[in-house]
Amino acid sequence: MAGASLFMLIDDIATLLDDVAVLTKLATKKTAGVLGDDLALNAQQVTGVSAARELPVIWAVAKGSLVNKAILVPAALAISALEVWLRGRGIDIPIIVTLMLIGGSFLCFEGVEKLVHHFFHKHDEDREMQRQARLEAMIDTSVDVVALEKEKVSGAIRTDFILSAEVIVLTLGIVAAASFGQQVITLIAIAVAMTVFVYGLVGGIVKIDDLGLWLSRKGGVSAVIGRGLVASAPILMKVLSVVGTLAMFLVGGGIVVHNVPAVHHAVAALLPQSGWGNSIGNALASLVVGVIVGALVLGVVSLVKRLFGGKSAH
Repeated sequence: MAGASLFMLIDDIATLLDDVAVLTKLATKKTAGVLGDDLALNAQQVTGVSAARELPVIWAVAKGSLVNKAILVPAALAISALEVWLRGRGIDIPIIVTLMLIGGSFLCFEGVEKLVHHFFHKHDEDREMQRQARLEAMIDTSVDVVALEKEKVSGAIRTDFILSAEVIVLTLGIVAAASFGQQVITLIAIAVAMTVFVYGLVGGIVKIDDLGLWLSRKGGVSAVIGRGLVASAPILMKVLSVVGTLAMFLVGGGIVVHNVPAVHHAVAALLPQSGWGNSIGNALASLVVGVIVGALVLGVVSLVKRLFGGKSAH
């Protein structure tokens, strides 16, 4: 009996890990939009610090990111448990779906806001003045560099908290029907994997130009590759930003399409039932819905700010 129990335990653990692997894979796909923007945002956050301090700054932000997730994962699990507890008492409040819709709408809002800034505020004087002040601070020996670095790290960690919350909420929505153990392992796996992936890539991105400069001094083929890397670094940042923005609409719009019955039925009625047409149509529908939702949220935010005497959203 002991041997049989051991094999049953091993089989249960293997099944659990297999289920977690599948859930993690699904969650990774769903949260890819957030990650694309996460990469671009965090790489931009650490630009401006000296080359020798780039990796330490990234490491400091990564540690802050882990702290963020250490707060968010238990909070997400508590919310999931609360929803189950309420449902067991006949109170059906879709807390997770509501949070997913809020997170998706926020993603769409961020995407539209980025587009508005790009197309209508390219030469924003305030932003240019802030950028110039940062550049001057880096070469001004009287400026407290330690305080400046801490400010950058704090800002990046605050940004990470919002993005991490989006990732955790999206993952929680996917694993909501799974057992508590599967939810715990999947959320932890996603939290750790995303932190390592994002900040590992951010470290690589911000060091591309340094690698290119080092190779360019070697001569020959290495020099050609080095110059190519130096030239490609800013292009890579722009590509990441574009892909991240596009993914924000696809993920955010997709959440709205699949969780708002009226929108889901309207989209389903317009698309083929299967095949490439269905996949492409769903992606385009998510993109269009994402832009519409983002524009509506931006309009509401701008209106509220004007009514209460604040500045416009941009």
